[in-house]
Amino acid sequence: MRVAMISTPFLAVPPKDYGGTELVVYELTEGLIERGHEVTLFATGDSETRAELRSLYPRAQWPPAMLTDVNHVAWAMQKAAEGDYDIIHAHSAVALALSRLTPGVPLVYTLHHTRDEQLSAFYRHYPDAWYVAISADQRAREVALRRVEVIHHGVDPSRYEWTRTPGDYVAFVGRLAQVKGPHTAIDAAERAGVEIRVAGDVHEVDREFGEREVLPRLTRPHVRYLGVVGMRAKVPLLRDARALLAPIEWNEPFGLILIEAMLSGCPVVGYPRGSLPELIEPGVTGFIVRDERELVETIRPGGVLERFDRERCRHRAVERFSRSRMVAAHEALYRRALQGRPVTRRRHIQVA
Repeated sequence: MRVAMISTPFLAVPPKDYGGTELVVYELTEGLIERGHEVTLFATGDSETRAELRSLYPRAQWPPAMLTDVNHVAWAMQKAAEGDYDIIHAHSAVALALSRLTPGVPLVYTLHHTRDEQLSAFYRHYPDAWYVAISADQRAREVALRRVEVIHHGVDPSRYEWTRTPGDYVAFVGRLAQVKGPHTAIDAAERAGVEIRVAGDVHEVDREFGEREVLPRLTRPHVRYLGVVGMRAKVPLLRDARALLAPIEWNEPFGLILIEAMLSGCPVVGYPRGSLPELIEPGVTGFIVRDERELVETIRPGGVLERFDRERCRHRAVERFSRSRMVAAHEALYRRALQGRPVTRRRHIQVA
């Protein structure tokens, strides 16, 4: 198959530090290439990929802006219309409106966000697109879509390391926003008597909360603040952490850092919100706790973490969240999207 993969213009593929959507785009693109498909990646010029890379912007355009997204996606869809692609897979809702430029090519669109009423109303106008939900919880909360399939994210397990003998700290990795619960994680670690290593930063939209609730906590004796971390620092951080804490306060549609921890043999301890109950297998890849008291008891020295089987965690995560599994699921979706479509404007469809 010849696939036009349209990423965002906001971060490089793969992202240098923060960036969930762009990491998924990278894993999917590289996995498709490994399976013999021809992929053109429409992303920023500072991206790194084995695919054919085409870019409107030479560098990542951060912070995100609506007109930047429209400009990037409109350009990418025009190039896709001029090309000879079997599938267009977009990661921006703008592509739905612009799919009128490519009426003969199926459009796959991945939902990377929590329920948004404005977007949900927009989706109703495009029933012929093929939607990918990233969790069953996300799909259940979204407007009814005629063509939607749940495909969990996956990453390359070989990039993560694990150990049977972790360090003596727990970790929090993510945006320092109220919905992610960094303040709760820091407080729980203090009550449990363990060190916590915090990685992430405060985005502008969360500035008030971060300055009031997070930044003062980062100065406490049991906290080691690491700032924003890339793969080089994240791999050993997760490998040696006793647990990754995820006391979220929102219905998170998916958490890439959760599966990265599991692939590192590191249990995830989180609240039962959003996708977490379908991602965490209690006692196998982590623990679901109802409140801060249970969080404290779970991570306290001498508790259940001392008996946790990190090798089993790693193996189970590979089964459920590997890149190969994610790519195979997308291949199957692409094939269904192509069934019954006329083979006009296509030289030859090769299905690996």
